[in-house]
Amino acid sequence: MKHESPIKRRKSRQIMVGNVPVGGDAPIAVQSMTNTNTCDVEATVGQIAALQEAGADIVRVSVPSMEAAEAFGQIRKRVSLPLVADIHFDYKIALRVAELGVDCLRINPGNIGRDDRVNAVISAARDGNIPIRIGVNAGSLEKSLQRKYGEPTAEALVESAMRHIDILDKHDFQDFKVSLKASEVFMTVDAYRKIASQIVQPLHLGITEAGGFRSGTVKSSIGLGMLLMDGIGDTIRVSLAADPVQEIKVGFDILKSLRLRSRGINFIACPSCSRQNFDVIQTMNDLEARLEDVNTSLDVAIIGCIVNGPGEAKVADLGLTGGTPKNLLYLDGKPNQKLDNATLTDDLERIIREKVAERQQQEESVIARSAD
Repeated sequence: MKHESPIKRRKSRQIMVGNVPVGGDAPIAVQSMTNTNTCDVEATVGQIAALQEAGADIVRVSVPSMEAAEAFGQIRKRVSLPLVADIHFDYKIALRVAELGVDCLRINPGNIGRDDRVNAVISAARDGNIPIRIGVNAGSLEKSLQRKYGEPTAEALVESAMRHIDILDKHDFQDFKVSLKASEVFMTVDAYRKIASQIVQPLHLGITEAGGFRSGTVKSSIGLGMLLMDGIGDTIRVSLAADPVQEIKVGFDILKSLRLRSRGINFIACPSCSRQNFDVIQTMNDLEARLEDVNTSLDVAIIGCIVNGPGEAKVADLGLTGGTPKNLLYLDGKPNQKLDNATLTDDLERIIREKVAERQQQEESVIARSAD
């Protein structure tokens, strides 16, 4: 089931966050943010490692103090992922992390204060080839905009972003990306759609404070999905009150569903009914848990009976159709072998891993031929 995404992405200027390209024709980057105390270097490094294992392209770290800035420097030396320093108001923190090897500054130039402070941060960013992320949130709009609009609106978010952008324009600094986040889906989507036609810089998408794992996943999937379908978005963060690793997994699942990125197994599974010939739900739960380490793109169909099973299995890399007395396994669209319920999950895991190894060998061969 190898279909290209029909989405035509918005053309944007490409910036580099460390070694990760953002914007232009680069893959949409998936990022998260640590929720450990930054001064706890061991805990923060450990969480970044877990995020990297889950597939994160970029990680943001909050740096609220000079003590945290020094800890950030230690963290930077111990991890390989690009790191964004999240800074509010204090320009001295931005200057310090710039010295310590930050890959991107999340700091709004309009909140720094005097022009000499703004100029110092922009100069440091320019000298270090460090991009800036302008991040506008509905919950922290400038007081003048709160008075003007009465309440957060898409127009207020865009006006706030443009105020910060104007400052960077005045200093002829173009290596930045922008986010305009609200917890309300329609406001967020409207704001991104408005600014997408006004600037060429990449856009970082997110529904801020989306909620817990289930509700936040739904809200983020709808909001980000609407924008991504419009071709808007160069990097995303799914904001969940949950383990940050889940943010990465959900982010990739959103992109995978829109065929914008392929990482790991794309499971097609029926919700099951009384026609099922094996326990579909338990089988799926077991397979997802066992195969979390797989990064290779693969379509796997797990269908409980012969009503939709053969049709789904024939267009997947690997498909299982429930049957009596045994279940029929398809490989590359063709019937291959029959599997017993008693050893079904073990057999499926083994066969999927064999298919993954085969796919990896094929990909390595292609790379080797292209190198020649």
